[in-house]
Amino acid sequence: MTVEILRGVLGWCAVINMGLLLWWFLVLAFAHDLVYRMHSKWFKIPVETFNAIHYAGMTFFKIVIFAFNIVPYVALRIVA
Repeated sequence: MTVEILRGVLGWCAVINMGLLLWWFLVLAFAHDLVYRMHSKWFKIPVETFNAIHYAGMTFFKIVIFAFNIVPYVALRIVA
């Protein structure tokens, strides 16, 4: 595997993952009540806990994207 291929894979992984993160945010921003109603049928949690779980999940996902996709991509751009 060449550096160019690895750089391309990391770049596309970052784009796809950021798209998923954006989709997650938009769904919660525009259909929060619908998503909460669906999840509250399975799990009896208050809305504050639901919001905290999703906010923490999005934060963790963003950190993972930066740590495993964007930082290695930028490092390969600098080195090569």
